[in-house]
Amino acid sequence: MIRPILSLLFPLLISGFGPGLDSPELSSRADKEYKNPVFEPILADPTVVKADDGFFYAYGTQDDWGDGKGSRLIPIVRSKDLVHWDYVKEAFTTKPAWKEKGGIWAPDVVKVNGKYHMYYAYSTWGDVNPGVGLAIADSPAGPFVDHGKLFNSQDMEVPNSIDPFYLEADGKKYVFWGSFSDKPTQGTYGVELSADGRSVPDLSKKFKVAAGDFEAVMIQKKGEYYYFLGSKESCCDFEKSKYHLRMGRSKSIFGPFLDQEGRDLKERGAGTMLLHGNDIYAGPGHNARWIADDAGDDWLLYHAIIKAEPRVSTGANRRVLMLDKLVWKNGWPEISNAEPSLENRPAPLFK
Repeated sequence: MIRPILSLLFPLLISGFGPGLDSPELSSRADKEYKNPVFEPILADPTVVKADDGFFYAYGTQDDWGDGKGSRLIPIVRSKDLVHWDYVKEAFTTKPAWKEKGGIWAPDVVKVNGKYHMYYAYSTWGDVNPGVGLAIADSPAGPFVDHGKLFNSQDMEVPNSIDPFYLEADGKKYVFWGSFSDKPTQGTYGVELSADGRSVPDLSKKFKVAAGDFEAVMIQKKGEYYYFLGSKESCCDFEKSKYHLRMGRSKSIFGPFLDQEGRDLKERGAGTMLLHGNDIYAGPGHNARWIADDAGDDWLLYHAIIKAEPRVSTGANRRVLMLDKLVWKNGWPEISNAEPSLENRPAPLFK
């Protein structure tokens, strides 16, 4: 009779005299490690914002995930810990109409004056006149209401005007943008926005910070420096992608941004390597802003392509969401081995 009695008592012992399997204590222990990718099948060109509800919301380029649900107009996912992400919905209910054709790419979502601003690119492959638009929502989950075009390549006289990035500095608002080109006016540029962040008062006041062999600019301040992280090579060559991240820094958002060898990023070929591919992942790049956890560690979200499964059924590049820790040495960020992590790693700490 001992074994039947124990079998009856065991569930009571588990539930009544110790932490259950779903208790916060055990859950937090189980969450101390993670392994890449942290979300799949696709969340390309990610941007992440911490919302008032305690969740991190991440947004990605318009893509067809190959699940029969069509092309998602900016997918939204959310997480409490940067590791476990749940799909929320699409950011738009209808596609912005200020351009005849193209996809909604590389959104940058930030909270501005109490609203959630999404600065986004509107483009097709090889587009001669892509542009940057703005959509606004009251909630990080949207729906985002389009406010139209900020500018296009012809307006700015900057080829391949995509990949917008928002930055506040010294009480002013700016948008940075630009992408691959070898034309005379190529490069990554910035320009001041209006006080409400909804327009560009003077298009002629743009300033160049990097050459046209960069795209996906991200500029973030730590200590006395602004750090420029940008992507080079092609994002979307499946398992053959050579996309990677390079960096520079400056004490001013206007530059010059210099790499560790003192080269100005406005010169093609400059930039210190931060992240490149390995045997498992191709094309790591187009990162979001880094995020500090409660232990003070900085974490970088970006996309990469799994070489063994580089595309979905529709033929789209399967760019999964990745997470790795930044370690600061001598005033510069590093990622272990300068490549995506493959094994279990300690996870970000959030209370």
